[in-house]
Amino acid sequence: MGTIAEDKDSALRGDYVKLEEGRAADASDAESVGDDEVSTDLCRGWCGSVWWWFKLGLLVLLVGLLVAVTLKWVGPFLMDKELLPIIIWERKTFSKTVVALIVFGCLALLPCLLLPSAPSMWVGGMTFGYGYGFLLIIFGLSFGLSLPYFIGSLLTGKIHKYLERYRKHAAAIKLAGEGDWFHQCRVVALIRLSPIPNAAYNYLASATTVQYGPYLLGSLVGMVPEIFISIYTGILIRTLAEASSQDHPPMTLGRIVVNILGLCISVATTVICTIYAKRRLKVLQEQEQNLLQPFEADSGNVAH
Repeated sequence: MGTIAEDKDSALRGDYVKLEEGRAADASDAESVGDDEVSTDLCRGWCGSVWWWFKLGLLVLLVGLLVAVTLKWVGPFLMDKELLPIIIWERKTFSKTVVALIVFGCLALLPCLLLPSAPSMWVGGMTFGYGYGFLLIIFGLSFGLSLPYFIGSLLTGKIHKYLERYRKHAAAIKLAGEGDWFHQCRVVALIRLSPIPNAAYNYLASATTVQYGPYLLGSLVGMVPEIFISIYTGILIRTLAEASSQDHPPMTLGRIVVNILGLCISVATTVICTIYAKRRLKVLQEQEQNLLQPFEADSGNVAH
């Protein structure tokens, strides 16, 4: 009997040892598989990073070639054949008073027709510079922003249908009609800086409960970066056109560098303002939703 018991114990121990060995083999296989997966992920991440830098370098190269071709051939051709004759004709034909009236009329009427007013701002900057150009543009935009607001108040039903179709922008637009005077002014300024089209918002704003005062002030404040960039663009066009003329001396290297830096700063400012406004609007929408959730829950409980 003792021998039989010892044989059974040894058999059980053998099975236990085999089971342990099997487990150890499985664990080693799992570790090797895990190491292979980690190495594969690292390889993929490294390859993806290299591919991303390669695409970025290729994009920079293509943009550089495009800029070089534009500066070498396209730019001078447009300056000599298109822009310079227009500038000369405008200076010989119209006085500054007439140009101011034309710019004011375009800024007041083009937004009503859903047309961009940036070219009118270019002409204002090209003719009057930063000081008088800024005042003229602000004065003209005051009318150009007001007329669509009052016209849109007569088309409230159609505007509400439009907002129902585009709910992504409707949430931000309706947010401008809530809160006090300062809140409305701030949201309108952020909307002007955001990717929402300004020409469309001129009509859409009247469908909300935003008051006219915060709408106008917030719109003018939010469009200040765009106004200065447009004025700078007009001055830059005039500078380049005069430099390509034979009556003016060519630009020095320092002036070219200053113009390029100014253009880069203008583009960077526009991008930064747009990103900031988009994020701020998203934060305000989330805060509004968090405030409304308890009321919606209470109304649901009352309904039940």
